[in-house]
Amino acid sequence: MIQEKFLTDLEVSIKNNWDSPAISNYEGETLNYGQLADKILWLHSIFEKFNIKKNDKIAVIGKNSVNWAIVYLATISYGAVIVPILSDFKADDVQHIVNHSDTKLLFAANSIFENLDEVKMPNLDAIFKIEDCSIIYSKKNLKIDFLEKVKKDYLTKYNNGLTKNNFKIKEISNDDLATIVYTSGTTGFSKGVMLKHNSISANIRYAQRNMPLKAGDKIVSFMPLAHCYGCAFEFLFPISKGCHITFLEKIPSPKIIVKAFQEVRPQLILSVPLVIEKIYKKQILPVISKTSIKIFMKLPLLSKKVHDKIRAKLMGAFGNNFHEVVIGGAALNHEVENFFRKINFPFTNGYGMTECGPLISYAGCKVNKPYSVGQVVDTLEIRVDSQNPQNVVGEIWVRGENVMEGYYKNVEATNKAIDRDGWLHTGDLGLIDKDGFIYLKGRCKDMLLSSSGQNIYPEEIESRLNNMKFISESLVIDRGGKLVALVYPDFEAVDAEKIGEDELKNKMEENLKVVNEMLPSYSKIIQIEIYPQEFEKTPTKKIKRYLY
Repeated sequence: MIQEKFLTDLEVSIKNNWDSPAISNYEGETLNYGQLADKILWLHSIFEKFNIKKNDKIAVIGKNSVNWAIVYLATISYGAVIVPILSDFKADDVQHIVNHSDTKLLFAANSIFENLDEVKMPNLDAIFKIEDCSIIYSKKNLKIDFLEKVKKDYLTKYNNGLTKNNFKIKEISNDDLATIVYTSGTTGFSKGVMLKHNSISANIRYAQRNMPLKAGDKIVSFMPLAHCYGCAFEFLFPISKGCHITFLEKIPSPKIIVKAFQEVRPQLILSVPLVIEKIYKKQILPVISKTSIKIFMKLPLLSKKVHDKIRAKLMGAFGNNFHEVVIGGAALNHEVENFFRKINFPFTNGYGMTECGPLISYAGCKVNKPYSVGQVVDTLEIRVDSQNPQNVVGEIWVRGENVMEGYYKNVEATNKAIDRDGWLHTGDLGLIDKDGFIYLKGRCKDMLLSSSGQNIYPEEIESRLNNMKFISESLVIDRGGKLVALVYPDFEAVDAEKIGEDELKNKMEENLKVVNEMLPSYSKIIQIEIYPQEFEKTPTKKIKRYLY
């Protein structure tokens, strides 16, 4: 158990930055830290009226927003357990999670509530509309003036006004449960990851010591807050430092994200590879693929000028005010990484998983090695289950402060994930070099075995395919001992060049020949099949392989 506590940092941050902006909706309302404190304690009064006790569950579902953030902070600072639910889960999944988690209060976006059936969630005491925290369902049929009475009692408690002198967050142990994060919604497959305050505090402590942020810095939050990656590093860490966070409420496309970056000009940027790779493919690749540019890039002096110009354009796209871009959630395409290093773009790769809340490894852009996801954080131990971890791939195991308590009401899954010695078996394959830098190779369950016994990592083949013309994304599967690539075309490029169906098939045959020239004989693809729609993805934009 570590000594540092996120909630202590939160209280100090609120008091030290009382009049400074804290959280904003993009092109919407802004609350300063004093107003944030007021909203948190007002919700505490509502929880008291509903007789919410320590360790009771409160769920929240909706897009990233000021009120989503308030519900989260109010819940964990009250001593209750927050259950964040991804807003793209279907109604049946949401209802299953609410029931499975024993949730008592639900805060839901109005558009989501419309599809829910409160009768199918019998343990709920009330449902609140997240947009204004008004009650839209109550088991006790509370009267309309209920919230007004709560407000009156609240004001009386704080002598008609909260100040930084009378603001206080009660003491909560790091050993207490803080959140249950569901990795999927489907009945029978949903696993609720139980994270204690200790795990959250360990993640935030590491970020405070190793990532460059200070009070007043700006952050754009576009990763789903219901996922640990966005929640920890676009929300909890910045709020603990007194930063100003702007939430993108709508589902953000790379175009919208870039627009927000240029307007807000954040000091630290988090992203998943998909967003970075799309920016590279749409904005950079067409430039460096031109014949004239290729010639320039073969000449040292001109090559540097081209690189400097591209770097300046890319820095500008991200607001030109950031220390580094931290990429996590999946492996970054090697071609993209190589180019970013060539132009000296400040980025780094990290690694984590929900079960660690989420951070496992990180290294800043100035020290991280090519293709590495950094070194293990100071609150974890790591090992690769291999006789020769530097050269022979094995499963990555971790143990320490970040690791989850287990899966809620699922002892069997918990015992399968965490062994008797406390090692969490991540399911990820990798290597670790003599300096402790980690290199991911893929997931255990995704690795394929060739007929000659060679290990094949589909992600490595897909990363090559995804940078090819007319390919938006790909998925390599084993079909009867042969490798087949399912490809979702880049229809924007197809339409721009007015390519018909037959010609597109010919282009894919050309791509097949090119990619196979890059691959060893045991991992060559026999066929590319055009897939008609985007592949379903996780919150961190990894393809849900099990569906295909």
